[in-house]
Amino acid sequence: MFEQAGGVWGADDDTDIEYIYQSLLHENKTTRLTGAQIRDGWLKHIRVEEENYLWVSNQKAFDLMRTGMAPPATGDPANNPEFEMIDAQLTTEIFGLYAPTRPDVAVEIARLPIQTTARRDAQWIAEFYVRMHALAPAADPKLPVGERLRWMADEARKNIPTGSYAAAMYDFVKARHRAGVPWEQARDEVYQRYQVEQANGYDITARKKEADGGFAAGINFASSIVSLLYGQGDIVETIKIGTLAGWDSDNPTATWGGLIGFMIGKSGVEQAFGLKFADRFNIHRTRIGFPADGIDDFPAMALKGVWTWIER
Repeated sequence: MFEQAGGVWGADDDTDIEYIYQSLLHENKTTRLTGAQIRDGWLKHIRVEEENYLWVSNQKAFDLMRTGMAPPATGDPANNPEFEMIDAQLTTEIFGLYAPTRPDVAVEIARLPIQTTARRDAQWIAEFYVRMHALAPAADPKLPVGERLRWMADEARKNIPTGSYAAAMYDFVKARHRAGVPWEQARDEVYQRYQVEQANGYDITARKKEADGGFAAGINFASSIVSLLYGQGDIVETIKIGTLAGWDSDNPTATWGGLIGFMIGKSGVEQAFGLKFADRFNIHRTRIGFPADGIDDFPAMALKGVWTWIER
């Protein structure tokens, strides 16, 4: 649903934890949050009762925080059995924007927020997205957006450990794209290979996770690479393919929509959709405890992100 000029966008689970993190960085005058700062921020700004817009690993981490536990323990597999779910991807891409052209720095400052809910492949996948956001300003601006995105993705892929199912998923989808098969076929082959055959050690289905692992980081990562490669840098086409591909489809599409939007700017997004969009944001739709009854606007949010790092 679009919010056109004059309206107010409502927060959702793809934006609200990152909003909390930016606020915590600014309030604490730091570039690296501590576990206690993350725990205290979650407890201050997230409702205990439903609907609190938390699911799977995020909800488990929050429950652990309410007992006094702090990150990174909240994402440790010994404490959080949902550590392989998609959650960390939704909450940490923003850290890539704080370290333009420096994916190494971006991952360093994002590591504890990522480990709040994730380990192993889920952590490496979240780091992949952080690296891509950091690499956006380093991509050759003379190239089409699709070519820049492919370069960014290949660079980020180099840091996914060899032998992991995340690395295998990326390579499989890239190979199917190079082979020229339609995106629908590539998507169906991802389903067959990873949810049915459980290739490359991806055994989420066998473990009978909720929705057959439909909220898992792995299968959603594979699906997201389908939409990234076949969308070819077109924000509308990328979101369309990502949505139709299924699984937890609002999340990878939010990631790519945000990244491509960052690359082409507000005017580029509005041109792509043929609309003028609202620039106000209501964080209190999903979270609590912010000034001005939770109403903010995108220019102010962008300035806060810049000030957070300049003031350091």
